[in-house]
Amino acid sequence: MNPVIIGILLPLLGTMLGSAFVFFMKKEIPDRLQKTLLGFASGVMVAAGVWSLLIPSIDMASTSFEGFRSVLPAAVGFLLGMGFLLLIDELTPHLHLGAQKAEGPRSKLSRTAMLALAVTIHNLPEGMAVGVVFAGETQGLTLSAALAVSIGIAIQNIPEGAIISMPMHTEGNSRWRSFLIGSLSGVVEPIGSVAILLLASVLGVALPYLLAFAAGAMMYVVVEELIPETAEGTHTNLSTIGFAVGFVLMMVMDVVLG
Repeated sequence: MNPVIIGILLPLLGTMLGSAFVFFMKKEIPDRLQKTLLGFASGVMVAAGVWSLLIPSIDMASTSFEGFRSVLPAAVGFLLGMGFLLLIDELTPHLHLGAQKAEGPRSKLSRTAMLALAVTIHNLPEGMAVGVVFAGETQGLTLSAALAVSIGIAIQNIPEGAIISMPMHTEGNSRWRSFLIGSLSGVVEPIGSVAILLLASVLGVALPYLLAFAAGAMMYVVVEELIPETAEGTHTNLSTIGFAVGFVLMMVMDVVLG
């Protein structure tokens, strides 16, 4: 299969895998597994944000500009990416990866619906980030770096799929219905990726900004959602180990294999 197609579909597959937890777990993802996955995804996404997105953004801009102007697209794009996700969080229900609180049926249903909406909206810029890195492949970005970004987002999507499907089953929906609704929250990601790829031919000048925008969006998810979640409760050492492994793996894939 074409590696670009694989890269576009990986984040959706991560969401589907997380949603499938409803078939073989009664309540929620084991804390140890969740901390390890989130730590690993954080490491991959931080390293990808630097080596796969920000550095290529600066390199692309340096072919046309010198000095301060060569880093300006990366700085502006990064801040716009962070600001865009911040705006989304202000306008929509805030996403939390932790366990659902015990509430009445009506409030639980509302909370689950709000989480599904929040996850779906957050997934759109993540899908666009995947499209940006694959579009950047035509201007020197390595295939391994693009795939690594996709893998990092896919891993981060696993607990997101689970926090939608598992509470829905607890509320009385069938396992298959819960799995389907959880999986549908990830459909916007390949849509966002394909939209960016279709526009790649007219995005040439803006590509350095878009790469940095994707980096800002990914860093926001790491700082606002993943790191706080890994630092709560017990087994935080597993998330630290996961972060280190994910960071080094991404660095090796991008620097050595690229």
